[in-house]
Amino acid sequence: MATPTTSRLHRHLLPALPSRPPRASYSSPRSPAQLGPSRRPTSRLRCSLQPVEAPPPGTGGEYRPSFADDLLLSFFRAKMVEEVGWDSQKPGYAGLIEVANRLMNKGKSALETEQSAVRVLQALFPPLLLVLFKALLAPIANGKLASLMVARATSLSCQWLMGTCSVNSVTLPDGKSLSSGVFVEKCKYLEESKCLGICINTCKLPTQTFFKDHMGVDLYMEPNFEDYSCQFNFGVPPPPLDTDKALKEPCLDICTSARRRREMGSNSSPDGLCPQLYLEDAERACQEICTDSCL
Repeated sequence: MATPTTSRLHRHLLPALPSRPPRASYSSPRSPAQLGPSRRPTSRLRCSLQPVEAPPPGTGGEYRPSFADDLLLSFFRAKMVEEVGWDSQKPGYAGLIEVANRLMNKGKSALETEQSAVRVLQALFPPLLLVLFKALLAPIANGKLASLMVARATSLSCQWLMGTCSVNSVTLPDGKSLSSGVFVEKCKYLEESKCLGICINTCKLPTQTFFKDHMGVDLYMEPNFEDYSCQFNFGVPPPPLDTDKALKEPCLDICTSARRRREMGSNSSPDGLCPQLYLEDAERACQEICTDSCL
């Protein structure tokens, strides 16, 4: 059945047809040249409606948010505002990052910030959906089916937050390969926040905890702080915190606070690590250096 949109396109592209055929058509048949492109518009219409393929991963294609993405951004921001009890005056993604900064600095410890972020993720789903998924789907095939499902759902529904991403294969603990990974080419959340601590405490650790505790799916996230890519490994348990290499990284070069701390010869964290990883020291770091991104 033709949709209204297709019908309008047909009326626009097809030549106007007379209500009655010309008299000459009854007396003498038209030559092939006289027949004209009677069926060509349909062929051209099919070509013009073909979807434009997105550039393959790694080619630098930039993800362009759609109207649905804007709605998802607004919904996610609203849930974060409910948790924080504060909203930024900035619109769009810039405002979301300011709310994430406030969420980060609201917590008294890294664990408290992680728990707040987990509550935000829970609020995005109907509670019964999470319970049923964990009880009914997560146990199937030792969690492989659930890992496959959440990988595809993440790739399709979270590009508005992270940027261009695609499903890839990961190696499971049993040594087998499964297409339950998601590769983020350049994480927008990390790039815009400019903060390793925000990435770890409001994204990586809470997301790993949320999928394990509320969906029954293991997840190990591997952010790359040099090119801002990130590898999601669904079906792979994360390592202990004291051996997770992401928690042993120094501040990002683009971090405004870190740059100004270096200029002042000040460092409030052990081994030069980002003080936002150790939220007990974050408040003192913010008092030492006041920046627009440190609320």
